[in-house]
Amino acid sequence: MGDNSFAALITRGLCEISRLGEKLGGKKETFYGLTGLGDLIVTCLSEHSRNRTAGKLMGQGMTLEEARKKIGMVIEGVDNIEVAYQLAQKYEVDMPIVNAVYAMLYHGLDPKEGVTMLMTREKKEE
Repeated sequence: MGDNSFAALITRGLCEISRLGEKLGGKKETFYGLTGLGDLIVTCLSEHSRNRTAGKLMGQGMTLEEARKKIGMVIEGVDNIEVAYQLAQKYEVDMPIVNAVYAMLYHGLDPKEGVTMLMTREKKEE
């Protein structure tokens, strides 16, 4: 993916996180500060991010277990995606990125297919 695709994914991700967070009682401005957008940028772009590293490894064909073993530390996003998925279902919050990542991790969706689905889906307000 190129820089524009990364920007689109981050923007849509922030919208998803905000939708769920607000539904659970959070304040929208919290998600646009350091604890929201700031953390999302570091998670997505830093070469030191275990989440990014895990995603890159799986995008290169490793299984989740192989990526976990190679990283050797907790991968917060992997450990939390199931909860995010369940909350989105429970509160009927549209979270296509969460759905795609969940399907990649737990149902064998090919990462390239998942990214294609996300990047070609109908445009929304984000």
